[in-house]
Amino acid sequence: MAKTKTAFFCQNCGTQYAKWVGQCSACKEWNTVVEEVVQKEDKKSWKLPSGTSKKIAKPLRINEISTDKELRLNTYDQEFNRVLGGGIVPGSLVLLGGEPGVGKSTLLLQIALKLPFKTLYVSGEESQKQIKMRADRILPSSENCYILTETKTQNIFKQIEAMEPDIVVIDSIQTLHSDYIESAAGSISQIKECTAELIKFAKETNTPVILIGHITKDGSIAGPKILEHMVDTVLQFEGDRNYVYRILRALKNRFGSTAELGIYEMQGSGLREVNNPSEILISKNDERLSGTAIASTVEGMRPLMIEIQALVSTAVYGTPQRSTTGYNAKRLNMLLAVLEKRAGFKLGAKDVFLNITGGISVDDPALDLAVIAAILSSNSDIPIEKGVCFAAEVGLAGEIRPVQRVERRILEAEKLGFNTIYVSKNNKISLKNAKINIELVARIEDVVSSLFD
Repeated sequence: MAKTKTAFFCQNCGTQYAKWVGQCSACKEWNTVVEEVVQKEDKKSWKLPSGTSKKIAKPLRINEISTDKELRLNTYDQEFNRVLGGGIVPGSLVLLGGEPGVGKSTLLLQIALKLPFKTLYVSGEESQKQIKMRADRILPSSENCYILTETKTQNIFKQIEAMEPDIVVIDSIQTLHSDYIESAAGSISQIKECTAELIKFAKETNTPVILIGHITKDGSIAGPKILEHMVDTVLQFEGDRNYVYRILRALKNRFGSTAELGIYEMQGSGLREVNNPSEILISKNDERLSGTAIASTVEGMRPLMIEIQALVSTAVYGTPQRSTTGYNAKRLNMLLAVLEKRAGFKLGAKDVFLNITGGISVDDPALDLAVIAAILSSNSDIPIEKGVCFAAEVGLAGEIRPVQRVERRILEAEKLGFNTIYVSKNNKISLKNAKINIELVARIEDVVSSLFD
């Protein structure tokens, strides 16, 4: 056995030190550096079955490399496939993070139950009976899903070698531990070692692995930052406890776009895919209300119609309040300054509250014009006509700037029954048979005169 040595790691960012220090020089956090025992030993955690020869990589000319489309495994979940870029790539590692109780385990168990090929679901947090109770609620019968409750990677790989699954799900990476690292499960060195073993297994056998990861109080995935660099895809599952909707985003994706969005509805029987999110993000109010405007946004290739609500009232205290939910507060302050400087609206002494309905957060600049319309509607207490929506960015000079994929936004608005959409005059639009009325505006004053005069 090799000599045992210790090292000091920052529990926040994973930086290694030769001795203990009070403050981490990388992330500037105090009292996060702890000592961990590292056992230097030959790695015997995963090896190919006997009789299988490992292929040795050889250099190829770049014009000799095949560019055929990568084969992907269909998860039979349209939202999950969309975020991944069309399905799971064989041999890839996917890391799914999210708040406690948001539904990470439910989502992956639901996918594992739907898959028509052999799936191994490894849980280090729940017993087999607990998982069975949840599985009966989601999908009572499944012949291809196997449940294993184990935390030692060496035992997990023995079961994998025996049953040869087509896909492996680990719940969660922070509960695993390896015999070759003498530290507690969830520590920096254990997470790095266990992930490295799973990567070696995935790449050598071409078997995809999905990991569930815990998050810290500031929302980042627990463990060293190198964990996110090691895996191929990092997904974020988010949602508000007060809403039934959950959003799946890609923070990193080596095999697809990171701009796609998946939306689910939490129900008693599991997570339901929401194929038309515009219906859930727009209130079904027949009564016209002031301070409400509809924005046409695009997440990846998916157009969404989002309802913006604003409330403008006289400030009771000396300092006016600026509060936002689901929208960038600094962006709101910039738009209020533009309204006061360029359009002459005196909002400096008024409270402004802004909310994006549905409990989602959007940072698309195309929301600017809808935000301004909702603020002005609430300020003057004049409701915006029903069937009107907006898709344009507002510049610091008060000009209406063009946005990308405007034709896709227009077609989505037309499909959902809107009769007028306000876009920038500088957008190049080639739609010929559109039934929706397209209002081309150049400045904020044009929008104000059209809506409120």
